Amino acid sequence: MTHPVHPNDALFGGERPFPAVPVCEHFAGTEKLILKAMSLQDSIGPVFDITCDCEDGAPAGKEREHAEMIVRVQRSEANKHRMAGVRIHDWTHPAWRQDVDILVEGVGDLTAYITIPKTTDVGRLHEMVEYIQRVAARCGVRREIPLHVLIETHGALRDVWAIAGTDWVQVLDFGLMDFVSGHHGAIPASAMRSPGQFEHRLLARAKTEVVAAALANGRVPAHNVTLDLKNPYNTYLDARRARHEFGFLRMWSIYPAQIRPIVDAMAPDHSEIADGAAILLAAQQADWGPIQYAGELHDRATYRYFWDLLRRAHAAGVALPAAAERAFFP
Repeated sequence: MTHPVHPNDALFGGERPFPAVPVCEHFAGTEKLILKAMSLQDSIGPVFDITCDCEDGAPAGKEREHAEMIVRVQRSEANKHRMAGVRIHDWTHPAWRQDVDILVEGVGDLTAYITIPKTTDVGRLHEMVEYIQRVAARCGVRREIPLHVLIETHGALRDVWAIAGTDWVQVLDFGLMDFVSGHHGAIPASAMRSPGQFEHRLLARAKTEVVAAALANGRVPAHNVTLDLKNPYNTYLDARRARHEFGFLRMWSIYPAQIRPIVDAMAPDHSEIADGAAILLAAQQADWGPIQYAGELHDRATYRYFWDLLRRAHAAGVALPAAAERAFFP
């Protein structure tokens, strides 16, 4: 008796599946806040990543100590789910190579990702990526370390398609505040909040281009933060608009109360999950040939759609039908 073929083997044929990463990325800059986020991650479940921040978190002159602290914390028992990444300093900062040396040697085998901020052109990004790859090789790190790249400058937006095609890149992050600041007052400060951040023509153009470049290159587009820390419902509304109007599949959090609204707003629809699970289970029984479901024809094109949907739901901690859980996520 042959075993049923798993969707990853049946539907991609050597092509890499689209990344399935949590829909929320929470930033923490100090040891206290990182440990608090790890405790929260353990209590509500592994439904969000934690970005341990060197760029804004490291006190001036203590960049080495800060990077070493992140290594220690990511290596500790507090990091139970191994869902913590790190943001390094940008290309213009003298500490960025030191960040890479310390972090790749210390946690290159387990860190969830490395985020590269303030890219101004694809050439500088390639210099940083090549340095990370050289240090990884020197340290015996055999994995591809996922890289997240911030699109928050004019140059990064201009080069976004080349950036999205760069090796090891997994996520494109849109950085709203730096992007608005880079327009020298042409975009009003009100556009750093809703509804302006979604409706100002320059911002809508930028967000659309980031999402299009990311998805076309098999990368995950991640939306910027919500500045309102006191009203979680505003975070939910922003995340929902980002997901359903622009196609973002992930969003940043800068305050613990923002995590659950982002997860809830960006999680796949429950009715689609139920249909997708049923379609994929029937397709697996048909050896991934065409099937009929509820009077509609389905084949590999829709199977890939629903498999991406189920993988994203699983990463968001959404409960799947038991049969699908057993068949696809044993």
